[in-house]
Amino acid sequence: MRGFRWPPPPDSGPRTWGPGPGGPRTGRPALPEPETELVTTPHGVRLERLVTGTGDPVTVFAHGLGNGIATTRPFGSGVTGRKVFFQFRGHGRSDAPDGPWNYLDLARDLRAIADLGGASRAFGASLGAGALSRLLAESPERFDKLVFFLPAVLDEPRGPVARERITDLLEAVESGDASAVADVVSLEMPAAVRNTPAGWAYLRQRLDQLLRDGLAEGLAALAEQTSLPEISDLAAVTAPALVIGCAGDDLHPVEVAERLAAALPQATLHVYDRPGVLWTERADLRDRISGFLNG
Repeated sequence: MRGFRWPPPPDSGPRTWGPGPGGPRTGRPALPEPETELVTTPHGVRLERLVTGTGDPVTVFAHGLGNGIATTRPFGSGVTGRKVFFQFRGHGRSDAPDGPWNYLDLARDLRAIADLGGASRAFGASLGAGALSRLLAESPERFDKLVFFLPAVLDEPRGPVARERITDLLEAVESGDASAVADVVSLEMPAAVRNTPAGWAYLRQRLDQLLRDGLAEGLAALAEQTSLPEISDLAAVTAPALVIGCAGDDLHPVEVAERLAAALPQATLHVYDRPGVLWTERADLRDRISGFLNG
């Protein structure tokens, strides 16, 4: 992989794949990957887990489709107490039981990790937000505080743009073609940062993980599914919740965030005025999440 040069590296960035003197010298480097563990859940699926921090309370972090522990850790950087990160089935080193899967399966994964870690608070991003909403529909009093970042689906299926992006990512990873994967992953970044050292570092980390671990075929069925039978199923959730959306995000329509916030009795909604907030509003996002959970 050291010869991989897509996209064309920025002038101050790397000329080859992998660590070394050609690594990015400016921008925010990706967090290093610490050693994780495989834990066996009560429903028989082994899931990859990372626990950081000390003390109480404990917060569980659920990632988006095609993402994982490494891309979810920044959300917890300012959160106090222990933090439990994990990989859903079909991601990373977690098991990939025979599919197809649904959001109830993901909710079981999330519940198992939360129970094993003693988590009283939960964060869900995109796919993870869908799994969290399904868990709450089954057990509305499970958590004391909730954060939903860029929810993508509730009781209506994802739109065609999102379904196509999911399909493209799964097909690219299955092909093993680094350039094809890079084409899809680069769309996660605002155009202005794609050819910067920070953008290159992010792309390099994502490609390394996806091409090393792959993504299970069972994830494909999720693109057509809803996370909830009825959005009214969330009416019994009384925990304070923070719902974060972005205007102009085709994969995570702001209307989904608005409907979720309206359905949760104790929710606060914050909408950023443009997508790509992990790049453009990183400090504000970190402070907003940690301020809510730590308060």
